Amino acid sequence: MRLVTYQDSTGRHVGALQGDAVVALDGVAADMLTLIDQGAAGLAAAAAVLASHAPAQPLAAVTLLAPIPRPRQNVICVGMNYVAHAIESDRARGREPKLPAVPVFFTKAVTTVVGPDVDFVLDPAVTRELDYEAELAFVIGRRGKNIRRNQALDYVFGYTVANDISARDLQGNHQQFFKGKSLDGSCPLGPCIVTADEIPDPGALTIRLTLNGELRQHSSTGDLIFDIPTLIEYLSLGMTLEAGTIVATGTPSGVGLGYTPPRFVQPGDIIVTAIDQIGELRTRVVGV
Repeated sequence: MRLVTYQDSTGRHVGALQGDAVVALDGVAADMLTLIDQGAAGLAAAAAVLASHAPAQPLAAVTLLAPIPRPRQNVICVGMNYVAHAIESDRARGREPKLPAVPVFFTKAVTTVVGPDVDFVLDPAVTRELDYEAELAFVIGRRGKNIRRNQALDYVFGYTVANDISARDLQGNHQQFFKGKSLDGSCPLGPCIVTADEIPDPGALTIRLTLNGELRQHSSTGDLIFDIPTLIEYLSLGMTLEAGTIVATGTPSGVGLGYTPPRFVQPGDIIVTAIDQIGELRTRVVGV
């Protein structure tokens, strides 16, 4: 299923996409986190609603929000998880290129999360080095700790698209990732969560990003240094993962920082982030 959170004239709803229409799942769950908490029973109930030919309304008549508009906790992210991006990042910062021996985890504040067609306001008093990062994100479906790699995908509820918008100057100034990664609205998510049963191999997805129509990033999730089962094994070691946790898996090469000279985002730019089998996000950058 392709699950969404959307707004219409009657309020906010969780729903499922059927082509260019959306079916409300109000009788199943009030919101996406509740649906995730229900586990297999919730997904079965949602599937039954779709099979019943319940009324649908055109997507054009609703506004898609982030699938999880307000996560329970910070979005967990993985840094330098594609070989070429790890190399370009080190070179851009004048360091000897070196691949990470273990996953590099950081987080983005819950206030970063926005939907698939929301403008990002670029304030030059905040950052002058705004960048983009196309990423595959996954959502944890049930609570777990010390999860073994060979069981890890059983804990995945589904997959979505993320753009890890980053303020590179803030990253450098603060000497860690959190502030530069946590500007309001800097984590567009969506347009939907594709349930795990529809993506049996998350390591074989094409990921791309365009800026004003120019292809900037184009890769495959098969190029991840640490694949999703490995990330879950590392992340859950000694640390409980709650249902609904969002994990962004890293970005491929082609970020603005990696160009010589860097090519950062400017007001008026339109960023489109897309992953096959899931969909795309459109983010317009506007000035203050």
